Amino acid sequence: MKILFEIAKTQMLSRSRQTLIATLGVTFGIGMFIVLVSFMTGVNILLEETMLSATPHIRIYNDIAVQKTSIVNEYAQTQNNINLIHHIKPKNEKRNLKNGLLMVENISKDAEVLGVSPQVSTQVFYNFGPIQMNGNIVGVNIFAEDKLFDLKSKMQAGKIENLLTAHDAILMGTGLAKKLNLNVGDKVTVSTPDGTLKLLQVVGIFKYGIGAIDDFRSYANIATVQKILKEDTRYITDINIKLKDYYQAKSIAKEYAQKFDYKIEDWETANATILVSFTLRNIITYATSLTLLIVAGFGIYNILNMTIYEKMRDIAILKAQGFAGRDVLGIFMIQALTIGILGGFSGILIGFLLSLWISTIPFDSGGFLAMDTFPVNFSPRYYIIGLVFGLLTTTFAGYFPARRASKIDPVEILRG
Repeated sequence: MKILFEIAKTQMLSRSRQTLIATLGVTFGIGMFIVLVSFMTGVNILLEETMLSATPHIRIYNDIAVQKTSIVNEYAQTQNNINLIHHIKPKNEKRNLKNGLLMVENISKDAEVLGVSPQVSTQVFYNFGPIQMNGNIVGVNIFAEDKLFDLKSKMQAGKIENLLTAHDAILMGTGLAKKLNLNVGDKVTVSTPDGTLKLLQVVGIFKYGIGAIDDFRSYANIATVQKILKEDTRYITDINIKLKDYYQAKSIAKEYAQKFDYKIEDWETANATILVSFTLRNIITYATSLTLLIVAGFGIYNILNMTIYEKMRDIAILKAQGFAGRDVLGIFMIQALTIGILGGFSGILIGFLLSLWISTIPFDSGGFLAMDTFPVNFSPRYYIIGLVFGLLTTTFAGYFPARRASKIDPVEILRG
């Protein structure tokens, strides 16, 4: 083996330029693989965490559907006539969950449940001087809501406890507060669809980093919203649930669907479009990155192929001196593995440094996401995958030309 290493070393140093090019090919391939995968998975993780930070794992609500089919007039039918009635107007049904508080009590006993938050949600108009903005106000038990969504960490001004100490108070999203030019301590009038007006004081401003929430949502105590809607203390419109393992949401939602006669929606179903985009983005990223490694492998194959062609007489002399075919195979496999190892570790270093640099680049999402720099995932898994795949690529790239070299007939080569 010592002799084989010496021969492989001599051949690589005698063609140092080609060796360097092959090594740089592996370095570039693995480095770009790590950068692309780390960045794209970092984006996906950020989007998923942002999505789940504001989305319950399971939501229970009363899904009132409008009847679209025609009905038969029963009175007309008794008179031997049939009158069909089309374009039926929806009934004036309440959106509350009957026995909602009892449902909350039963769900909170589930061992898989991390927290439950009952809510009263309604659409409103925010009126501040000449400005009127549409949005929604959500009545909550603020500490239950904080347990589910860590609302304390999202407060930009004020505290969630202020909601309990102040009378007729709300916590307002930062986008909505900015549009209405409101600060902590200001008052705003809200009006419901039925025309009810209520003067509320802003005691805190929060930011989820999601425009669809920050620009439209406010929180109030359940009792405050029930009073605005002129409903009693049992009136609940939504139940939000967080699980210990959110990947169990779909199966647990099916169990709740059999138990409760209401709409049960898990986070995967509610965000199916976003999750599909995550999957497609990962497929594109891996396909592009692995292509770089394969291209680098073909480069190594071509270089070793040319080396074997130029070293035909050297190979013939070695075999004439007693070197077996497996020895010749070993010489060129040593070269391929050396290129793979050097290129692999240098690629890991380059990939890490580029990823580290990207993670420091400032990024302004325009308030849509709570991020200051580009997201990068530094999971060791991708570095291991890059190194292993790089070594496998160079191994196969070196094996086929080396195998051909091991079968060369020295007599034919020396005869010319």
